[in-house]
Order: sequence, then structure tokens, then C-alpha cells
Amino acid sequence: MGLQGVRAVFFDLDNTLVDTAAAGRRAIEEVINILQSKHHCDEGEAHMICDKVQEKLLKECHDPAKVCITDLRISHWEEAIQETKGGEANRNLAAECYFLWKTTRLQHLTLTEDTRSMLTELRKIVRLLLLTNGDKQTQREKIEACACQPYFDAIVVGGEQKEEKPAPSIFHHCCDLLGVQPWDCVMVGDSLDTDIQGGLNAGLKATVWINKTMTMPVNTSPVPHYIISSVLDLPALLQNMDHKMNANLETDKMVSINDVHDSANIESKKC
Repeated sequence: MGLQGVRAVFFDLDNTLVDTAAAGRRAIEEVINILQSKHHCDEGEAHMICDKVQEKLLKECHDPAKVCITDLRISHWEEAIQETKGGEANRNLAAECYFLWKTTRLQHLTLTEDTRSMLTELRKIVRLLLLTNGDKQTQREKIEACACQPYFDAIVVGGEQKEEKPAPSIFHHCCDLLGVQPWDCVMVGDSLDTDIQGGLNAGLKATVWINKTMTMPVNTSPVPHYIISSVLDLPALLQNMDHKMNANLETDKMVSINDVHDSANIESKKC
């Protein structure tokens, strides 16, 4: 038997189920080390190159019809190296840095044992779907690296769809895949702009924001239905939601019974 009123849970991937930020930091550390030890960059230059790359990643606008993600990201490194060190562009060094960064990041993307157990138990009572934005190749590589496929009934990558989160269409596509309605579903993710806003746009039953620091922005917008500090807190939250729904149902039943009794008393007085 599923939870009262909840038939499916949609999970974001990055920084929700796996700590992509931490894996990225480890990858940057490896690149800094190789730039210093092998390519004779001083510490300041190495850090500056990596900082520039991370800025470019944040601003990245990728059209897969025009350029593959590998070429684009090698170009990020190439530009960052040239902007920092000057001289001729060094495509070979850029490619070395990119592939080291990418490989190291993937190696450190792991689905923890606690998260695996949580998903396994939760899937016994509701359907689970992984919904992640991003380039098709990049996200599929992450999914493969953390081996999360067996824990989900379906996986949807934004880069493979016409629209990504927060567009309602991708959420409705997820509902169609699972054979459920939006009001049957809960969205869980760390991004207010994509996960929470998207869930609200699509009319889902509830949105759950993963806020690891539990420090609230001055103006939180959009407003999630629930906030937890870890995805591992989700089962307890869902159970609490279930109990509240059952309590409301019991209250409604009591109101209905009282209405019937009141009606009967009115009728007897009329007689």
C-alpha cells in the first residue's frame, strides 16, 4: 500500500542524491596539482585557471546541434589557460586538464549506502523517477558513474527533452511515464529555480527543498512546501505527510457523521 495521496516521487540528481559539488572540488584539486607538478604553473596561476573554468561552466550555454560538450569544455580550459598565462593557445594541455577533471569528478560521484537503502525501501511503496537537467552525455555519464539506474522506475534527462526544468512539460512527461497525475507526485531537489519552481509550475502535490545549510535566504522565492537538510530525511517527512492526511480524512469523516446526525435530529423535530 502506498502513502496516502502520494504515488510517485521525483528526485533531482546533482547535489540532491549525489554530492556533485564535493566531487567537483576533488577534481579541481587534481588539476591544480598536475598544473603545478607537471606543467610548471605556480600556485596562483593554477588556481586562477581553475577559477576561470568554473566561471565559464556557470555561464555555459550549450547547443548540442552546434558543438559537442567535450569540445566546448576543452575550449573553456584552453581559454582559461591562455587568459592566465598568455601566449599561444594550448589545446593539448587544455584537453589534458579537461579529461583529468572529468574523470576525477566521475570517480567521486557516489550514491551512498544510506541513500541506496532509502531508495530501495521507498520504492516498495511509491514509484521513483530521476529527473535531472543538463547535457545528455554529461548527465548519462554521471548516472552511469554512480550506478543509480536500478533504484528508479524511470530516468528523464532534460537535455533529451524539448524543455528542461522548470517547464511544466517535462514534469508532465514524467507523470505520463509512470502513469500518474501531477497531484499524485512529490518533487525533491536542491534548486529553488528549477526543482521547486518546476514542481509548482506543474501542479505537483508537494515540493521538497534540500537545503543542506538550513540557512534561509532573506526572500525565499519560490516557496517550497517542505524543507529538509538531507535527502535521507525524506521518508520521515512523507510519513508525517501521510499521518496528517489520514488525520484530515478522519476529521472529514467525523464532520460527515455529525452532519448526518444533525440532519436526522432536524427531521425528527419537523415530524
